[in-house]
Amino acid sequence: MKNYVIAIEETVVQNFEVEANSQEEALRKVETGYKNGHYVLESGEVQAKKMSVLNSDNESDKWIEF
Repeated sequence: MKNYVIAIEETVVQNFEVEANSQEEALRKVETGYKNGHYVLESGEVQAKKMSVLNSDNESDKWIEF
């Protein structure tokens, strides 16, 4: 038998309400807040999930949705 390394990737979505003068400002505020740890996604609604076998360089060439 051989050992394999399998990567699993999930896309989780969570909505945040922010007060701003424009969409661009709202996006900037949330991006900055996310980078500073103010917006943290809870384990919430999974929108997509996929998996892949990693090669010896820890890279994958094919993702399979499941």
